[in-house]
Amino acid sequence: MPDLDTREWLLTNGLGSFASGTVSDVRTRTYHGWLFAATNPPSGRTLLFSHLEASLEVLGRVVALGTNFWGNGQIEPTGYQLLRCFDINPVPKWIWGQDNWQLSRQLVMPYGLVGTGDWGQRAQGGISNAPSPLVPNAHPQFCDRILIQYRYEGSHPAILRLRLLIAERDFHHQQTASAKLHFSQLLGEQQVCLQAINSGHFGIPWQLRWTQGNYQPDAVWYWHYGLPEETKRGLGDKEDLYSPGYLIVTLQPGDAVTLEARVGFPDSMLSVLTPKTFAEAVEAEQNRLSQIFGWTEKDRGAQKTNQFKIKELLPSASPFPMPAPDSRLPTPDSPLWQQLLKASDQFIVYRASIAGPTVIAGYHWFNDWGRDTLIALPGLALVPQRFDLAKGVLQTFGHYCRYGLIPNAFPDVNGEPIYNSIDAALWWIETLGLYLEATQDWEFLAEQFPVVQQIYKAFVGGTHFNIQVDATDGLVSWDAPGVALTWMDVVIGAHPVTPRYGKTVEINALWYSALCWLSQWAERLSQLEYGSPVRLTKQAQRYAQQAQRVKTSLQKFWNPQLGYLYDTIEPDDRRNFQIRPNAVLALSLHHCGFSEQQGCQILDLATTSLLTPYGLRSLDPGDPEYKGKYEGNSEQRDRAYHQGTVWAWLIGPYIRAWQRFYPQRSLPFDWQPLLDHFLSDACLGSISEIFDGDSPHTPRGAIAQAWSVAEVIRHIE
Repeated sequence: MPDLDTREWLLTNGLGSFASGTVSDVRTRTYHGWLFAATNPPSGRTLLFSHLEASLEVLGRVVALGTNFWGNGQIEPTGYQLLRCFDINPVPKWIWGQDNWQLSRQLVMPYGLVGTGDWGQRAQGGISNAPSPLVPNAHPQFCDRILIQYRYEGSHPAILRLRLLIAERDFHHQQTASAKLHFSQLLGEQQVCLQAINSGHFGIPWQLRWTQGNYQPDAVWYWHYGLPEETKRGLGDKEDLYSPGYLIVTLQPGDAVTLEARVGFPDSMLSVLTPKTFAEAVEAEQNRLSQIFGWTEKDRGAQKTNQFKIKELLPSASPFPMPAPDSRLPTPDSPLWQQLLKASDQFIVYRASIAGPTVIAGYHWFNDWGRDTLIALPGLALVPQRFDLAKGVLQTFGHYCRYGLIPNAFPDVNGEPIYNSIDAALWWIETLGLYLEATQDWEFLAEQFPVVQQIYKAFVGGTHFNIQVDATDGLVSWDAPGVALTWMDVVIGAHPVTPRYGKTVEINALWYSALCWLSQWAERLSQLEYGSPVRLTKQAQRYAQQAQRVKTSLQKFWNPQLGYLYDTIEPDDRRNFQIRPNAVLALSLHHCGFSEQQGCQILDLATTSLLTPYGLRSLDPGDPEYKGKYEGNSEQRDRAYHQGTVWAWLIGPYIRAWQRFYPQRSLPFDWQPLLDHFLSDACLGSISEIFDGDSPHTPRGAIAQAWSVAEVIRHIE
């Protein structure tokens, strides 16, 4: 089936809700559907509306337009064979057709946060005095919906039949038909309200509205849809979907029908659904993005692309204009730059439990994580000058600092944050420093400096997981069996795959950079008289002395035989000499504690051992523990996650380190493969989480990852 294009598309709404599917319109994942509603933003994501199974009758001939995998391996029907065009911009659009007719379908997911302004408008001459996200000035309302529009062109009238396929299940799991599971439907004028009833418990009410057509209740289950991507991952791969009925629409040439699926009971106060509603929703989203990123009408026009033929969609084909192969990224006025910014906005969401903005780590299955958010924030917020967004996220994380630790995960309402990271607090300081460098917002520094000091005191005095500064050398160490506190955090059972206990290289590089920041900030605050100048000056001197001591002790990580950095110094003082990208991370921070000669040697070895066209490998291929492919069941994939798998986000630290130690030399990295991936591979218009370590470096993991996109944006020249 070489012409069955299973590359993916993604729509989001700023609440954690999403819609996703494939170019060929066949569902291959548990995470494919048209309305996954985040019932407790950004959590509680629930599939309500899978899709509409469409058929078209022209001159008495009925043509099925859908495409389905079934559990027995069959593909039926084969509507993908009638696909003529697919376009991703500004919204996903499919065109099916034959000689005497053509039918298009478009989808748009409107922004779902109602009642407050968008988080993080583009700065206009400085930082706004927007209210704290922790104490919002309005109670936001949430609106989860998706709009669908079909448009018919032909020489004769046609009849379009749209059968609803629905569900009520957690987005990680499949639905199975059961005698205990029922769906009620209440039919109104050009609308139907639907609600699941499972073992007597009522589910989420939602409604489907349409501009024209006659709805016919006709309840039936469709059993055993196949999900081949889940089969590959060793997960549940069969799904049953329920159909409460179908819509029949008679279309004259040039006619369109618009539908809206919306969470909630019918409301007489809702605006009337009209043929213009779809275009208005697309325009509203374009205006929202333009306001955030400062786009002009000329910029928006440059983003528009022509439709392209499905049969011509080769892996290297691109629906967007692309630059010629070069070692540089496109300039900020190019259409590709605008597409990157649009991709970045998909990760910015509102979290109800903290009443503020956060960052989804990746789609489809990740939630918001502290470490990922803080690493991604410079690319997502500072480069695009969304300074209020950056400030809000930093403020929120600082507010939840406990025991000197920053949460690595926020729970839902009334839950406790999860503090299972040693580096989130240090990344918070590093990102705060970058924010302050970009904005000179010293009032914010004064507000957050007590949090900075809390982190410092906890690390020096000791905190959870036996995190503590070693009094003999000033380096940070930790030791807690059964957990993994660095970004290499996979644990199988009670056994971390990459334990990294003791003193880890990037953690101590972050600690050194943090001490440098603290010294600078204390001195700055003393000059601005935010507190006692004498006390702050003494603190600045103490932090500087500690930073110098840590810089000296960082030499314990230097392996002169290899010309690289030890990855860890274990609690019993053994050195781990595996070649991992954490040494490159240590070179990339704002303050670096290693010499020019060391930096060059580290980068030379990382370039030959770790660099790929899509990022850095997590382990040298020559290592006995190297795993070149991220595939198989859950445990097999977990064992490969940090054992050779390529991480796209690591290209950012590599570039920053290269620019520091080889400022006069060209970057030994061709951007074109990664940009081609962004434009025309995996998830169109985004960047995957990871890639195989072995060539051809197949994209794996989440189809759209925040820090992957952010680190590319961060290095626009």
